[in-house]
Amino acid sequence: MANTADAIIDRRRLRRKLTFWRAFTLVLVALALISFFLLSGDGFSSKSAPHIAKVRVEGTIFENDELLKRLHDVEESAAVKGVILTIDSPGGTTAGGEAIYEAVRKLAMKKPVVAQVGTLAASAGYMIASATDHIVARQSSIIGSIGVLFQYPDISQLLTKLGVKVETIKSSPLKAEPNFFNPASDEAKAMIHRMIIDSYDWFVGLVQERRNFTHEQALALADGSVFTGRQAIANKLIDELGGEDKAVGWLATKGVDGKLPVVEWKPVEKSSLGRLFSESALKMLAQYLGIPQESAGIVRELTGERIFLDGLVSVWHVDGKPVGAQ
Repeated sequence: MANTADAIIDRRRLRRKLTFWRAFTLVLVALALISFFLLSGDGFSSKSAPHIAKVRVEGTIFENDELLKRLHDVEESAAVKGVILTIDSPGGTTAGGEAIYEAVRKLAMKKPVVAQVGTLAASAGYMIASATDHIVARQSSIIGSIGVLFQYPDISQLLTKLGVKVETIKSSPLKAEPNFFNPASDEAKAMIHRMIIDSYDWFVGLVQERRNFTHEQALALADGSVFTGRQAIANKLIDELGGEDKAVGWLATKGVDGKLPVVEWKPVEKSSLGRLFSESALKMLAQYLGIPQESAGIVRELTGERIFLDGLVSVWHVDGKPVGAQ
């Protein structure tokens, strides 16, 4: 009888454990489903019905696989009748701009696409805007900065002060040039200049083709200058002044019902836990640098986007000096 009683007690304990783990699993599944629908914004319903898709291109531009996939999904969606590409970017890597430019051109072969510029569409940002068939910008938007640059630090004087000498053995004089440890030779500068000019000619050719310029007209606007929206429309770098309503109005001229809802196709966000860890890491870095933790956003901007863009760069920024500063 004792054995039977013990067996009954063991079975009850096992059932309680199983019940607990089953309930725990159901809670996890429910939380996962809730997170999925929260992160998917409006969910499937708004994207399955006919609509105008809005895709944002913001911040420093890289070869963004997630954005490229999103543009492809917009292209393949039968529910998307037109696309508004909202651009607010100073540019970024030239290769990143090229990849997004090509994705937008491929999208525009299937659906009408209009760019709506916010504060800024410069360098690679303008390259991407030019891939659309109509560009709308605010009167005070900043447009242009058509060009390419290559930057590298020269820390040779710092190493000399520290008493550090870097020895290099290489197969040929231009291998791994320019580098951080020595001033660039004339041959290295000439090599980089040839590369920049080739990429610049390609960029100018894109602008010439997309804006229906002569080569001389394109070159005249491709000296690195930036323009306000008002100046840009006078120079035919954009097509219309205004905001999203003007973009929707242009889509209507292409057969897209202007009464369709505008649904933003948002990027897949990091999990809340991932965001928590990344924010904590940035705050720790800010504390280590001796600056207020509230400045973590600035640290992210500096370390994550503004410094050490590899390769050729099409980006516009100011140096922060007041007028007349040396």
